[in-house]
Amino acid sequence: MNNRAPHVRFTVNGNTYKKGYYLTDGIYPKWSTFVDVITAPQTAKQRLFTECQESARKDVERAFVVLQARFAIIRKPALAWNVDMLWKIMMVCIIMHMIVEYECDTYLNYKDPREFALEQPENMAGSLTENATTFTVTPGHYDPQNFRRLMDTRQEVRDRTTHFSLKNDLVEHLWGRSRRSSAK
Repeated sequence: MNNRAPHVRFTVNGNTYKKGYYLTDGIYPKWSTFVDVITAPQTAKQRLFTECQESARKDVERAFVVLQARFAIIRKPALAWNVDMLWKIMMVCIIMHMIVEYECDTYLNYKDPREFALEQPENMAGSLTENATTFTVTPGHYDPQNFRRLMDTRQEVRDRTTHFSLKNDLVEHLWGRSRRSSAK
């Protein structure tokens, strides 16, 4: 809503979209930036789309489980941290995981990662809450143009027509791609 999402422009099935999207399950609203599953796929196209979408979501979930198993900081509650800090933590953990996976054969005396699973917060030096960033709201000058942009963006994001159009275009795109690959 605040125009902080990456600027993305892509074309699917001949239609151009201006915002990226997230693959979701059925609990999210029908907004232009969410593409949910087809709960009861009736056609082969819909079944293919549902399989591909569920596969992609499972890959992301598995990757997150691997990161949680390797890095205790991801398993801990994060409500007191700001979004920027959480993003940095996730990026560092992903990069460290990639480095460890790439170089794991070169490590000597590799310790068992499960030894850290027994760590208790009271046994650690310092406290996460002592260093937590507090949230503050700074009142600003009312800018009608900024408010208009916010309302326009809000309307774009909540557009159900774009949601269904994107979902249908993705279904058709995957179907066309699968037909081309099966023809080879």
